[in-house]
Amino acid sequence: MFRPSTFSIVAHDPAAHAWGVAVQSKFIAVGAVVPFAEAGAGAVATQSFANTRYGPLGLAMMRQSLSAEETLAALLAGDPGRERRQVGL
Repeated sequence: MFRPSTFSIVAHDPAAHAWGVAVQSKFIAVGAVVPFAEAGAGAVATQSFANTRYGPLGLAMMRQSLSAEETLAALLAGDPGRERRQVGL
């Protein structure tokens, strides 16, 4: 049985001071809702009932020097639909 799937990866190379995010899916235009990245801040991927606010809010928090763990905790705390989401920073 075929199941539609989406795969995302968020990576950080501390030596190069670089971040990246990529997504693969059978669903068209996922690049508009899943990946978010900003030089000097970080990268976010949100999928599976994606909360597209996670991208801009997560980048803003990391830009203010919050860690990925702190940012994720803050994003999830304010989201009543958090149990249905998949997110990586």
